[in-house]
Amino acid sequence: MKTTLFILFQQVVPQHLLSRLVGMLAECTQPWLKNWLIKRFIAHFNVDMSEAKNPEPEAYENFNAFFTRELKEGARKLTMDEHLLISPADGAISEIGNIEFGRILQAKGRGYSLTALVGGDEKRAEPFIGGRFATIYLSPKDYHRVHMPAGAVLKESIYVPGDLYSVNQTTADSVDSLFARNERLVSIFETEHGPMAMILVGAMIVAGIETVWSGQVAPPPKSARKIFSTDADTALILEQGAEMGRFKLGSTVILLFPDQAVEWLDSLRAGTPVRLGEVIGEFTEILESSDNSEEA
Repeated sequence: MKTTLFILFQQVVPQHLLSRLVGMLAECTQPWLKNWLIKRFIAHFNVDMSEAKNPEPEAYENFNAFFTRELKEGARKLTMDEHLLISPADGAISEIGNIEFGRILQAKGRGYSLTALVGGDEKRAEPFIGGRFATIYLSPKDYHRVHMPAGAVLKESIYVPGDLYSVNQTTADSVDSLFARNERLVSIFETEHGPMAMILVGAMIVAGIETVWSGQVAPPPKSARKIFSTDADTALILEQGAEMGRFKLGSTVILLFPDQAVEWLDSLRAGTPVRLGEVIGEFTEILESSDNSEEA
């Protein structure tokens, strides 16, 4: 009953208006209000401030500055290896596996269209048909900056408008095509091992999505939905482990790779916690090289 009411609430509430109002509140710099919000949030979600570069709640100019707080040096150990994939964020695996028949597993047998996820462009989706995906959910207490799982060159970045449903497990279990319906940013990269997509999915009361190359992209700028393209912009190279974006409340990161490009760790499954910098997989050409060496 509670689940049904929660989903119904999300369907009837003006999602974008609510989210933008929360966004305004999160930008408030009034000391008594922003300090109260930050301290209540820390207490309610048991946020570990000992990992933050600045652990004092009062030091942040507003709630968004706290929510996108920087980690102190050494708080995460990043495994730097061009042959390995590292987790782009703190969170938990929502689903992970193969992209089958152009569809991605969402939860409990629910799937959604790869083409719809990347903005409805079949050409953009084509490299990932039959490939691999990993969906990582960031809970409210997590570190909310997103980093590069592998070094890559940014080829294209597109804002895709949509709904703003919650992306927690309850909603993922109940709302069809959730990640292909919500507002999101689709970024296409080229690694040394082939193409890679990173999709940052917005959610209810997410006040914004930012990237290191365009600043805030959601709520969207008044300009076109194409935020970056190598047709018009200078190539942007991001090293493995480098920050690529951040969430102001929320959300979910989805990684896409082509067929047989990567192998995820066997230990990863729905519900597995992950931390920024931990190894989550490796490029299959390395595995093939190892197999050939053993045979020789």
